[in-house]
Amino acid sequence: MAITAAMVKELRDTTGAGMMDAKKALTENDGSMEAAVDWLRTKGLAKAAKKSGRTAAEGLVAVAVADGMAVAVEVNSETDFVAKNADFQKMVSDIAEAALKVDDIDALKAAEVGGKTVESMVTDKIATIGENMSVRRMAKLSGGSVVSYVHNAAAPGMGKIGVLVALSSSNDAFGKQVAMHVAAANPASLSEADLDAAIVDKERQVQIDIARESGKPEQVIEKMIEGRMKKYMAEVTLLNQQFVVNPDVTVAQAAKDAGVEVTGYVRLEVGEGIEKVVEDFAAEVAAVGKS
Repeated sequence: MAITAAMVKELRDTTGAGMMDAKKALTENDGSMEAAVDWLRTKGLAKAAKKSGRTAAEGLVAVAVADGMAVAVEVNSETDFVAKNADFQKMVSDIAEAALKVDDIDALKAAEVGGKTVESMVTDKIATIGENMSVRRMAKLSGGSVVSYVHNAAAPGMGKIGVLVALSSSNDAFGKQVAMHVAAANPASLSEADLDAAIVDKERQVQIDIARESGKPEQVIEKMIEGRMKKYMAEVTLLNQQFVVNPDVTVAQAAKDAGVEVTGYVRLEVGEGIEKVVEDFAAEVAAVGKS
């Protein structure tokens, strides 16, 4: 069967595949559009599998809010260039909306969006765009009122840092200020009670070792440690941090003055905790030249 330019265009528009791939798919399947789509999808899945070992440390965090419930989702790509791609951004937005209806990352990957699971949708996008991608994390938050904030936004509701703040009652203006504070200050926990005991113990031991180096009496050392740990808590717990909008008060005091309580927060930053591989392009070219 003769493969026409119109057939190739139709297949390209349907699948997002390259021109030569689309033509080959139609040729291999005697012009059958349905069989060609399946053929491309199979080839695309093979490509996606090869890309799965590559580090995806860029991407976007998207936030979505509905009826006192909010979610933040991190979707990774290999390059920041893809994060600016409109198709990728649309996918991330759809995933965030789907996340409002599920409780964890596994359920999110299995959730359906437009007749496909999120996991299948991402796999198809890998084949179309040509980069490894992954739905890495999600976090949900609820409260009397939940406010979202995106720092360094690439599109509405998504950017490099996504923050959710839960308040005891509605005060969007103050909630937005707290969310911006969280984005900038990156607290380790809401309060001292929420801080990981292992982190506290490690910091206390460090302060003990530092204090003992001073050679001062044990009773003096104990007071030194008490003061230093209080300062540490003021630095790493949200409610005890100095409020960026007014450093004369803590976040807890600012909330009290605003007539609300901060009951929880979420902060997701793209690529946080992922070890990025820095490639030496010059060395790579030199190595190819020697081969």
